[in-house]
Amino acid sequence: MVLTDDELIDMAGYMIEKRATVRQTAGVYGVSKSGVHSAVTRRLGLIDIGLAAQVRKLLDENLKARARRGGEALRKKLRGGLQP
Repeated sequence: MVLTDDELIDMAGYMIEKRATVRQTAGVYGVSKSGVHSAVTRRLGLIDIGLAAQVRKLLDENLKARARRGGEALRKKLRGGLQP
């Protein structure tokens, strides 16, 4: 599915307003995760550079949060011993 420029701007606005992840946005818009990521990181900069910068900042925050959650899960797993 190819997104129109208006759909892409709407999608980016949704991500920023809801602080949504790529996965959440993909579910709402019925697009693949890679499709959302590609659209907001490549095409959006050609349409609205300011909006693209806001989305890039959100993607970076989400990436840091993902790493933090992974570290916490590993710490919890190691403290509790290996669970089957």
